[in-house]
Amino acid sequence: MQQIYLFDWGDTLMVDFPGIQGKMCHWEQIEAVEGAQEALSYLSQHNQIYIATGADDSSEDDIKLAFERVDLTQYISGYFCKANLGLSKGSAEFYSSIIEKLNVTPNQATMVGDNIEKDIKPALEAGLGAIWFNPTFKNNHTDKSFKQINKLKELCIFSGIYPTNTPRL
Repeated sequence: MQQIYLFDWGDTLMVDFPGIQGKMCHWEQIEAVEGAQEALSYLSQHNQIYIATGADDSSEDDIKLAFERVDLTQYISGYFCKANLGLSKGSAEFYSSIIEKLNVTPNQATMVGDNIEKDIKPALEAGLGAIWFNPTFKNNHTDKSFKQINKLKELCIFSGIYPTNTPRL
């Protein structure tokens, strides 16, 4: 059985530059988060990858265009956002709707994101697994019910896939 990974967009897979307004696909400069290409490349060999974003002003096509600009679309099976779900991110209903659309059970999916309140807690409430991407080493003293990574390549360890050119962490 393939595992499904849902990834947050801004500051998880692509850098959300502070102070820049508008749709990311139209920004002059965009870039992938360090390690995103490598992690998605390895994970997508044995798992399905989807984007689950709270970007209220971007359509599915806008999101895909941004990922095309950083050459990550080949790893992504689909995109979920307010425009195609009719729900804002940050609630268990958002994640339950994705699970229903994918026709899987919650335990087949894991959410990976950088925001405990919008990515992690609602995903857990909906029955999904969750991995907190914490590249800035913020303290989490309140909740130990989810895994934490500081680099995206650490996801290969959780999935049992080890990059051949990278030593085990």
